[in-house]
Amino acid sequence: MGDFLQPWHLIVLAVVAFLLFGAKRLPELGKGLGEGLKGFKEGIRGVTDPTPPPPTTQQNAPVAPPPSKPTEPTEPK
Repeated sequence: MGDFLQPWHLIVLAVVAFLLFGAKRLPELGKGLGEGLKGFKEGIRGVTDPTPPPPTTQQNAPVAPPPSKPTEPTEPK
């Protein structure tokens, strides 16, 4: 049982899959398998990558209104 994936083994597996599923169903199965592997890789990548730190929000102090210019007293005429 040294070499499991020899070319003859792969050919026999392909013929058996063709006979079991038919020509119309094989592309659908391949597409589903590819999408599943893609999702699996993204899931593994999400587990191994560290999560980014949450964004820090600065609490703004209430802004005081700008000082108003004192009005000069008007002189009576």
